[in-house]
Amino acid sequence: MEALGPFLGTWTVMMAAMMLPSATPMILLHRLGADGRVRAQLWSAAFVAGYLVVWASVGIVVWGAGLAAGAIVIPEQRAVAVAAILLLAGVYQFSPLKSTCLRACRTPADFLLTHWHRGLSGQLRLGVEHGLYCLGCCWALMALFVGVGAMSLVWAAGIAVVVLIEKVLPEGVVFGRITGGLLVVAAAIVLAFPDLAMSVGGSM
Repeated sequence: MEALGPFLGTWTVMMAAMMLPSATPMILLHRLGADGRVRAQLWSAAFVAGYLVVWASVGIVVWGAGLAAGAIVIPEQRAVAVAAILLLAGVYQFSPLKSTCLRACRTPADFLLTHWHRGLSGQLRLGVEHGLYCLGCCWALMALFVGVGAMSLVWAAGIAVVVLIEKVLPEGVVFGRITGGLLVVAAAIVLAFPDLAMSVGGSM
């Protein structure tokens, strides 16, 4: 693992590339709440900044977990670790918390109406709150990205597409559950064929 500072920089850029496309409907609708071009730009910047602060903070946890995993997990245990992450990500797709958070992400108008705060600082707070819902929706997929995909660009693109479909398309909820089922099956396959765990990182 690299030093915390460079890692957080890389992590935040990756999270912005992966998560902001799926947050675009929320960001565009949020801009309509500002009267005036300058205010709209400032409010959008504060909202996005708050959103990214949440995901940047997650990077600290990921960095610490990476250090711990490097010291604890031995290569012979990789198959079990990969299967556990796949199973966790798959099961979470069906959880009530996932459904609640995904609903908030899929209904921008409802979210803004029920969470609106006044002023520039309020927009920063609003961005943080949306980021927390987004985290609640996607943290297990991010665990998959980090723990199984080793943060490769191929896995980043794949997870970003899954998140975008879940949050934006009408079939997103059904798609998410199908994805969950496939992840559970993948966990069973990895346990049955442990050698697969040595080749999944960095590939899709």
